[in-house]
Amino acid sequence: MKSDRSAALLLMGAAILGLVIANSPFGPAFLDFKFSYIGFEELGLKLSVEHWVSDLLLATFFLVAGLELKYELTVGVLSKPSTALVPILAGVGGVVVPALIYTAFNWGTDYMVGWPIPTATDIAFALGILAIFGRGMPKSARVFLLALAIFDDLVAILIIAIFYTEGVKIEWLLAAAIVLAGHTLAERFNKLPINYVRVLTFILVWYAVYQSGVHATIAGVALGLIIPAKKTHSLVGKIQPWTNTVSLPVFAFFAVAIALPTFDGSFSSVFTGITLALPIGKIVGITLLAYVANRIASEEARLELQLPDFAAIAGLAGVGFTVSLLMANLAFFDNTQILAEATLAVIIGSLLSMAFGAWLSQKRGRYYIQKHREENAN
Repeated sequence: MKSDRSAALLLMGAAILGLVIANSPFGPAFLDFKFSYIGFEELGLKLSVEHWVSDLLLATFFLVAGLELKYELTVGVLSKPSTALVPILAGVGGVVVPALIYTAFNWGTDYMVGWPIPTATDIAFALGILAIFGRGMPKSARVFLLALAIFDDLVAILIIAIFYTEGVKIEWLLAAAIVLAGHTLAERFNKLPINYVRVLTFILVWYAVYQSGVHATIAGVALGLIIPAKKTHSLVGKIQPWTNTVSLPVFAFFAVAIALPTFDGSFSSVFTGITLALPIGKIVGITLLAYVANRIASEEARLELQLPDFAAIAGLAGVGFTVSLLMANLAFFDNTQILAEATLAVIIGSLLSMAFGAWLSQKRGRYYIQKHREENAN
């Protein structure tokens, strides 16, 4: 449950299963279940099964992202400007270039709302593929990918909060802030059963954020950011196995479970933009800016990575998957045809990027293994 490799394989397996079932003879019955509403109407919580998964279950994944972000911003790679320069500039390239490619295909159309879809990086999947194929690469490769993906998640969180939120109810956000402030104080009292308090805070903040109109996954990030940095590692160790084996696979299963429409040989500009932006935009944007940033960084902040290493990691960062699928659902929830094309484009674009990243990571890993053997022999 703690293995990056297992998490990546399970995520992909769940996605494939969801796509197969949705387009099988069982598809209509399953899709009826996916879009059926359950919950507590008196509390304003009557949601479809799909929304329970994307709003509540995925919030636990964003809690882990918030915890990792808190650690990196406080004592990790992103805590010092000198060490943060390379992953942050690389992250900027990994967001801007894919967005520009998508925009080039969709400028002036009603589909511009989907520009953030190819900007996301799936942390769990990217780290899993690196663990499988990147054996032998320097440890700084994983550190760089993790910092890059965390910065990317921060951008994704801001995009969701700003561009996919309408009609915000300030009183509910104020309620969430009060609960978070109370939890900040609770973290200082060692005699409290703090893990139970964290669960209660998570539920209350999630409910308040959901009622405010802001996407409820932001609640997980908010809680992660107020927990002291010294406690984040142990919490990630406890929560991440469950997000890797339950939250992310279940989300992928439901998000990819769409009935693919009959295509007449032509696709919209949304499909073309996402399919090209994920692999090409990520690889070009991250590789170039990471290489330039590493060259201009101070000697102590410089990563022991070469241009092909950055290209390999950029390929893995092009696996948008989880957050890209979430953004596709937020952008095109009212257009079934375009949502199906966007989902298929995310899958194809991620697979292309993954294939390139996995191939080059394996090649670079073998290069470093051979290099170490030659050094030891001498």
